[in-house]
Amino acid sequence: MTQALYRVLVIEDDVGIATILSILFETNGFRVATVENCEAGIRRAQTLRPDVCVLDLGLPDRDGLRFIEEIRTWSAVPIIVLTARAQEDQRLAAFEAGVDDYVTKPFSCPELLARVKAVTRRMARSEHVGARIKLGEVVVDLATRTIRRAGGGDVRLTPLEHRILECLVRRADGVVTHAQLLKEVWGPHRSDIRALRVYVASLRRKLEPVPTQPRYLLTESGIGYRLVPDQHGWELSVTDSAS
Repeated sequence: MTQALYRVLVIEDDVGIATILSILFETNGFRVATVENCEAGIRRAQTLRPDVCVLDLGLPDRDGLRFIEEIRTWSAVPIIVLTARAQEDQRLAAFEAGVDDYVTKPFSCPELLARVKAVTRRMARSEHVGARIKLGEVVVDLATRTIRRAGGGDVRLTPLEHRILECLVRRADGVVTHAQLLKEVWGPHRSDIRALRVYVASLRRKLEPVPTQPRYLLTESGIGYRLVPDQHGWELSVTDSAS
């Protein structure tokens, strides 16, 4: 799907901000629909079937979290929260409800646009499970389960490190919460965030140019982690994964 065919649903009660968002997305090739409250957003999402939702939490009829909870009962559409709520527990509640990203007001238009483009890239990649991602000199190939440096030589990971990395790669550009990682890597009953941090630190030592100043495996304080590939760092995998 080309970018011009992506549909963005904006749920925002501030007319000025809604207008800014419409102009921002339309001038960058998206099709945009806007609504002012939660109930209208749910109805429009059901009929429009958007590719991305941009959601304010402070809506006049219901809390935006209710929109997330309702949508997640029938759709995996990416949802990006755009809100003045900046506290860590508020961000965590949104991620646990099922949002894909979280941007606080006042916001940067280029940053918000980049976040929307990131989730549309993930949608496009999801159609190609044999994708390959580049993190500086390291190339991760999900199809062949290999991790190699551009100059040659495999990067050796433990099975748990590989499962953590695979989980992050499949959601690259987006936030993966501690709870999501623990559930997918260790199972539903594991809650040891300290162990997770130890493995992430080990991954950084093996993947990052400067592990103490990570460029690719970033911490979202109190929430989880975000894997950020090089710009244009995704491609379809080919027969020779080392190329």
